Amino acid sequence: MQLTDEDIAAMTPAERRDLILRLAPRPGGLPSRQTIERIRKWRTVLVLVCVAVLVPWTVYLAITLPNHYVARNWVATWVGFDILLLTMLVLTAIGGWKRKQFVFPTAFASGVLLICDAWVDVMTSQRGGDLTQALLSALLVELPLAFVLIAGPLRLLRMIAIRHGMVHPDSHLWRQPIPIPDLYPDHKVPPAI
Repeated sequence: MQLTDEDIAAMTPAERRDLILRLAPRPGGLPSRQTIERIRKWRTVLVLVCVAVLVPWTVYLAITLPNHYVARNWVATWVGFDILLLTMLVLTAIGGWKRKQFVFPTAFASGVLLICDAWVDVMTSQRGGDLTQALLSALLVELPLAFVLIAGPLRLLRMIAIRHGMVHPDSHLWRQPIPIPDLYPDHKVPPAI
């Protein structure tokens, strides 16, 4: 039996997803479901430990840090940060130009680095012209570009997932589990990891 475009268009999203899963090649060397669950749990524990340590550390810093501090390696710090940001932006441009999947993490990281850059520029600027320049740069360049670099890959990932029948078009990103459909022979999508 051969399916026509009309047959496929008449299918429900669940039927299309099942068809995709049945036709998708099953690559070897993928981790077992137990391994995926173990990794998910350990990563979650690691993040929670980081949160538990960071909360008291932040309170400690808020109480003990001086309001004024002369920094060592000021030029190397800023130039190093800008080189990191430049590298991520170049990798994002290459990934976008060549339509490669590594554009997702590089664009997201570039956006986060731009937010950090805007924050530090504004917070370390002297009142007057320096602060005005930092605020204008943050509001007109860095934060809008950060939004594009973070939101773009997230929208693209969602469009890909919708196109491949992995998520419903009306689903919201924050409520959607991570689909990992071709790991299991029964063609069922396991719970989110």
